Amino acid sequence: MIRMLAIAVAWIGQHGTAALAVSIFIGMALPALSEHLRPYLGASVFSLLVLAFLRVDIEAIKLRLKRPPLLLTALVWMMLGVPLIAFAAVQLIGPETLGPELVLALFISTAAPPVMAAPAFIYLLGLNGTLSLALSVAALIITPLSAPFIGELMLGDALPLSIGGLAAQLSFLLVGSFLTAMVIRRIAGQERIANGANMISGLNVLLLLIFAIAAMDGVAASFADKPGFTLGLTAITFCLAFAQIGVTLLLFSPASREDAYAIAHTCGTRNMGLMAAAFGGTLPELTWLWFAVGQFPIYILPMVLKPFVGWFCGLKLKTVTPQT
Repeated sequence: MIRMLAIAVAWIGQHGTAALAVSIFIGMALPALSEHLRPYLGASVFSLLVLAFLRVDIEAIKLRLKRPPLLLTALVWMMLGVPLIAFAAVQLIGPETLGPELVLALFISTAAPPVMAAPAFIYLLGLNGTLSLALSVAALIITPLSAPFIGELMLGDALPLSIGGLAAQLSFLLVGSFLTAMVIRRIAGQERIANGANMISGLNVLLLLIFAIAAMDGVAASFADKPGFTLGLTAITFCLAFAQIGVTLLLFSPASREDAYAIAHTCGTRNMGLMAAAFGGTLPELTWLWFAVGQFPIYILPMVLKPFVGWFCGLKLKTVTPQT
């Protein structure tokens, strides 16, 4: 029975990308289950980080670190440039006009690091994901420093946690998950981890399923009660993702097209779940709805943008099995 379960989990890992897209709609279709799983969102985020650190390709990161200027420039743009532009937009429109819940939503969707599945999405598009991987790991490392600074700047007293509290929560999630992954790596050994790649991918997908279902709490009811408002908010999250990708693509166009797109797509897929977990899963209603519908562009854009990537990069897209 255990062997059959392992085979089933590995099979899920081989078909991870499709399963991720479907999981969002499962969460909407099962609102009672979403409500039940919402308290476990923080635990699912922590577990996902453990698996992500467990599978980090150290050699690929070392290879990218041999050319640090592009990586460092992309990191500064993603973790400081984009959120500071969001802050400028908030000041231009007026924080009172937007309200603290919407400003908080803009904060978590621009100050968060990229999702750790970003390199998998790059591989799915037929491109090399090593730059995305190095950028994602570097962004995670500096998040406990950059996010509290941006949060204080954008929200001030309206920030749900103090600067120290937010930094501590983010550090606990990141350092704790990293140390847990190192202990597992030490016990299991690199060879066993490499041989169990599909198994780890399957576990990753199952955890993402739990995360997606938990994140969809209240979304189905919002679509039923306020369909126009909810659709509009969903459209705004798509526009924000497209804007981050588009502007980043233009800024980094002097680099190779593959590198420019890898940076752009990584910048456009933010790990809002990490920020929600840092706040204890107690986001205000509007901010939570933004966070929930903001999952749609993360998992749908790779399919939508695949033809564009083929044209932009001027290559025939390869068939690649992504490591979700």
